Amino acid sequence: MITRLVFLSVLALLTAGVTPQESPKKILTLEEVIGLAQEQSLPAILARHSFRGSYWQYRMHVANYLPKLSLDGQLIDFNRSLKKYQLQDGSYTYVEDNANAITMGMNLRQNIGFTGGSVFASSDLQRVDQFGENESFMYLSSPILLGFSQPLSGYNEFRWEKKIEPLRYEEAKKKYIDAMEGVAMRAVRFFFDLALAQLNVEIARINYQNTDTLYKIAQGRFNMGTIAENELLQLELTHLNAGTDLNNAGIELEIYKFQLRSLLNLSPATNVELIVPSGVPFMEVDINKALTEAKQNNPDMIQLERELIEAQRDVAMTKAEKGLNAELFASFGLTQTAVDIPGAYKKPQDQQTLRVGIELPILDWGLGRGRYKMARSNQEVINTNVQQSKIDFEQQVLLKVMQYNLQDDQLLIAAKADTVAQYSYEISKQRFLIGKIDVIDLNDALEKKDIARRGYISALRGFWTYYFEIRQLTQYDFLRQQPLGADFEAMIE
Repeated sequence: MITRLVFLSVLALLTAGVTPQESPKKILTLEEVIGLAQEQSLPAILARHSFRGSYWQYRMHVANYLPKLSLDGQLIDFNRSLKKYQLQDGSYTYVEDNANAITMGMNLRQNIGFTGGSVFASSDLQRVDQFGENESFMYLSSPILLGFSQPLSGYNEFRWEKKIEPLRYEEAKKKYIDAMEGVAMRAVRFFFDLALAQLNVEIARINYQNTDTLYKIAQGRFNMGTIAENELLQLELTHLNAGTDLNNAGIELEIYKFQLRSLLNLSPATNVELIVPSGVPFMEVDINKALTEAKQNNPDMIQLERELIEAQRDVAMTKAEKGLNAELFASFGLTQTAVDIPGAYKKPQDQQTLRVGIELPILDWGLGRGRYKMARSNQEVINTNVQQSKIDFEQQVLLKVMQYNLQDDQLLIAAKADTVAQYSYEISKQRFLIGKIDVIDLNDALEKKDIARRGYISALRGFWTYYFEIRQLTQYDFLRQQPLGADFEAMIE
């Protein structure tokens, strides 16, 4: 009676408040779970937004080397002040100066990556209104002004950016793919968590039914005096434990359903059921091929390369800063003034500017030299860390490939063990019914059967986990023999 109440309570727990209309069933395969996770899970959405940010950062870098055309305007520049004015007799007086200037102009600028300088062209028109007793106005035009500026310190920021920013963008692409493979691995883990929970419920239900049947048979045999009371009590205890296991398995099933629904961003009312893969694509992954693809595609390798270049850049920058800094600026243009706009563009006069500025540290108490030494030291540290990281990365790839290549044998062994254990339990069950073995041997066969069944699911989980770990490390699909990719253009539309 107690065991029946336990079983009914479990069924009530699993079905309480649930109707087919309220809980739509969604049957999913492993491939479908991975696809949904990579399409609509929150980690996948975050990865796409992160890539878009990196894309626009790269676009800003590219735009920095394109011509920039701008319209500048100063609509009000009003000034009211007292000005010192010298009279004819040599004395000074102060007069009130009320003026307003309006300026409009066009500017075109182009950075030169090869030299680190820039060239520019501009054209503007200004009107100056003088208020007061001598009210007047005048136009000042600069029809064309051409010029350039060029740092002479030896450090070219643009040249370093052209090395670093494309690497950073390529790294962002690889990091996105890496994030998607991370989502796939998480989906695999959650899939088999739920698959094992489903199996546990199935095992618990079958065990409950079997122990119920065996207990009833044992009661009849006990009444006939063919088994001892101790054996009957052991069967009753096994039956009670089976009811508890069924109860716990039902609760665990709901927990892992919630976990998977959360990852896939599904409605809480969705009743998820899984189809466990019946087989796996057995294949041998070539270690040399995996190493080659990992070095070429893994974002960590690109990041290490970028860090080396950034360290070189920092050394070059601090070396330039501790020495002579100079900048050359030159411009040539035309200008004219008049009381009307047409007159301001007649017979313009030329104007030139030439400026060379220098800065040479005389006494900085070793600040520049210290920064340079620190940059050199940091470069050595980064070089050492990069070498060690590459060694560790190669070892990681080798280990994962070796572990994966063992999974086909592990899976075959687990499948064979499951078959043998199931067959052994059926034999033990029949032998118990005819009195050839006792309850202890039957329970031992039951336990081995359940362990073998769970072991097969664990072996499946191990295969797919190692497979996606290799995919993530190498960003290469060894089943289709092609690198992993993504439609990056579609993500930024």
